[in-house]
Parts: sequence; structure tokens; C-alpha cells
Amino acid sequence: MLYDLHTHSHCSDGKLSPEELVALAKENKVDVLALTDHDTIEGIPAAQVAAGDELTIIPGIEVSSLWGGRNIHIVGLNIDIDSPELQQAVLAQSDIRLARAKKIAERLEKAGIANAWEGAQTYAKGSAIGRPHFAQHMVDEGYVDNFAQAFKRYLGTGKVGDVKSLWPSVTTVVQWINAAGGIATLAHPDKYGLTRTKLYSLLEEFTAAGGKAIEVVSGQQTLAVTQKLHRAAIDFSLLASCGSDFHSPDNRWQSPGIMSPLPKKCQAIWDFW
Repeated sequence: MLYDLHTHSHCSDGKLSPEELVALAKENKVDVLALTDHDTIEGIPAAQVAAGDELTIIPGIEVSSLWGGRNIHIVGLNIDIDSPELQQAVLAQSDIRLARAKKIAERLEKAGIANAWEGAQTYAKGSAIGRPHFAQHMVDEGYVDNFAQAFKRYLGTGKVGDVKSLWPSVTTVVQWINAAGGIATLAHPDKYGLTRTKLYSLLEEFTAAGGKAIEVVSGQQTLAVTQKLHRAAIDFSLLASCGSDFHSPDNRWQSPGIMSPLPKKCQAIWDFW
């Protein structure tokens, strides 16, 4: 069975519709797919319909939180999308995301990026506006050559467009996911630039709040990273998850189902559903 438990559609910052994402996952022989858009569950019903009997859809969400001055993402897997607690959380995050996007736009325009807000709205196409939408605007208007440059100069950690002080705490987000009957999973832990000491401090708070899993594998990564995160899962008795973190078909190395292997000795999250 091929599991991909972290993907995005155009309902947040992905490029494909839920239906297109499901079609690509089928093409890549994925058996179980989680749609985990940022702070929204809008695309899940369409993905479930498109999956039919060929693919199992795990309802999911990737929720933004704040810990130690960093934007930390918590994935909720196997959630009840009709949960009143989850519905309220999504509304709260939507308000925060809108306020954050407007603040990013203000900062970018002061930094010389003209029409940042209008440009991001164009690429969001009615969905929640995120940093990739601002990045696309900057690329197409010639302010930067590519996405990587947009984040390096304007949108990455510590840059002018890095606005994160509005998000709820890790503890609050884990409680939201648990209330919706899901499994709170720490997303792509190696992408936060944490030392081992800080990662373990984060995991202490995460598990104390009721977090149950960690992404041991996120896309294609080195064996050393996989081994480090596998050790962390063991040390905190966490279930192991894996996902491509798919956003765009333009990145062929990050297609649904394309990721490093999960160590055989891991306690896989799907074994406990």
C-alpha cells in the first residue's frame, strides 16, 4: 500500500483542483491519500467524490500555529470535517489568515512590490491567500526570478513578508484536532531549522497537549534526516507519518506518492486507525 498523507490543492496554496490532485495520485499508484490544505477543509468532499472506489481519501488539514517565535504546522489526519469544534477553528484561522495576508501585502508594498495585494488575490482565485500567491506575483512581475528567490529575499523566516505573530499556540491547535477526532501530527519537522534540543522541547509541548504523530518522512530527504526523525518518534512514543507535501505538478520531484521510504521499524500511523 502506498500512503501519501500530506498534499495540497488549490483550495489553499496548491496548483491543482482536488479532482486533478486525485487523478494525479491515481496515476502515481497512490492507494491512500490525505488532502491537507492549509487551514481549510473545503476541498475534501470533491476529493472523496473523485476518488471513487480506486483511492481512499483521508480527511485532513494542515493548521498553522506559533511556537518559540516560529510558524509550526500541525497536520490533522482522519478528522471529522463536520465537527463543530473544527468548523469554529477553520473560521478562526480564516480570519487570522486574511489579516496576516493583508499585513504581508502592506509590508511588501512598502518594500517596493507594487500591487502585492491585488496580485495575490488574482492567484488565490477566491481561496485563502498565502505566501506562495505573493511569490507568484513577484515572479510574474519580474521582481524575482523564481519562488526560491522570493522566499529568500522577501517571504522567508525573518524577512519583510514573514508575519507569524497572529497564529494560535501549538497546544490550542492540537486540542482542535483532537476535538475533531483526528490525530495531530507534527508536519515536516526538519524544515523549521531547529536544533535537536529545540525540536525535543517542541515535541514535549506537542505530546503534552495530546499530539500523537510526527512526519518521519516529508518528500524526498536524506537518510540522515529520516533516521533523526525516526529516533525522535521513538523517544516520544509517536506514530510515524509520511507525505509528499505536494503543491504543484511543476515540481516533479514532489509528486503525490513520491517520497523517501518510511523505515520498516516505524509504528506507522495507519496501523492504529
